[in-house]
Amino acid sequence: MSAQAPLHEFSKFKVLLIELALAMGGFGIGTGEFAIMGLMPNLSNDLGVSEPEVGHLISAYALGVVVGAPLLAILGARLFRRHLLILLMAFYALGNVASALAPGYDSLMVFRFIAGLPHGAYFGVAALVAASLVPVNQRAKAVSRVMMGLTLALLIGNPLATVLGQSLNWRYAYMFVGGIAALTAVLVFFFLPLNRDEPRNSPLHEVRAFRGAQLWYALAIGAIGFAGMFCVFSYLAPTLLNVTNVEPFWIPIALAVFGLGGFVGNILGGWLFDRLQFRCVGLLLIWAIGMLMLFPLATGSVWSLLLICFLVAQMSALGPALQTRLMDVANEAQTLAAASHHAAFNVANALGPWLGGMAITAGLGWQSTGYVGAVMAVAGLGIFMMAWRHENGGQLVPEPD
Repeated sequence: MSAQAPLHEFSKFKVLLIELALAMGGFGIGTGEFAIMGLMPNLSNDLGVSEPEVGHLISAYALGVVVGAPLLAILGARLFRRHLLILLMAFYALGNVASALAPGYDSLMVFRFIAGLPHGAYFGVAALVAASLVPVNQRAKAVSRVMMGLTLALLIGNPLATVLGQSLNWRYAYMFVGGIAALTAVLVFFFLPLNRDEPRNSPLHEVRAFRGAQLWYALAIGAIGFAGMFCVFSYLAPTLLNVTNVEPFWIPIALAVFGLGGFVGNILGGWLFDRLQFRCVGLLLIWAIGMLMLFPLATGSVWSLLLICFLVAQMSALGPALQTRLMDVANEAQTLAAASHHAAFNVANALGPWLGGMAITAGLGWQSTGYVGAVMAVAGLGIFMMAWRHENGGQLVPEPD
């Protein structure tokens, strides 16, 4: 098979190797993004700051994603996707090694922002490559397979980083992430051929094409509706210690259960979108509202908390669903829209910890994050209903053909 052949003409084994390389990057990025959740008490003690202040480090990373996703997607619009993916992973490796070596809280804040810059652009470009590997009616499942690396980070990478940080030091977790990112760059170099026939746009063309109400509705659903999951997840470790009153060894177990829920949700999201299209987003948000409302009631027992963690994490199904929705409505701004999807999700990752931290600081308790998250999911459902009405001529239920 020539390197110039369209990607969808590759053998299944070749496609598998490409998806493996791309998913490895998702595993590294997911571990780097979420490791801090399990190590929040450790960073708080080592850096001499409160746990809500450690939550600001999460927001700094998320802000880096929000800034970097559209910026690097625009700047990299003329590059071949293979070259851009390698550069983004090298950048991510350096940002996490710098985080591991940060001398204090303020410098760590800066390095977490820098580490977040390539996050959204990587996932956006990886999703476009994944979609090009399969027929059109299988795109959502292909995207979910690549995004599986992100959910495996929740299932395996984050608990492993937590154990590593608890056993040695939180800095080793970020060195571990830097190593995964470097490995990803090598795998992409060897497995993903250079396709000189792939569509490329000028930066200005991408910006001009980045318009349309449905595109912005999809981004707003991700930014607002998905914040509820991050609100709960960000403060899961201190909730376990201060409300459920368990020993620290339960933290990586709870993170692994949350990751398992995210893994299942990711597969479910691709499957649902291929069958129900955009309407599945509304169903997933309704599910999220119910599960987030139940979260505070489940914090009294470790077993009920583990169950609700698994169920709340099903919100990850929104990832491949909204990513594929953006491909459908982005027209000629595919790269910018795909990257902006992850910027939107990291607005959620900044908004969730911030709002949750405000509720905790106000004295509402660690478990209040569930109620705050449910309010965000309700807001996301409202945006979905606006998008649905706009697409169907003001009708909540489209008229039959």
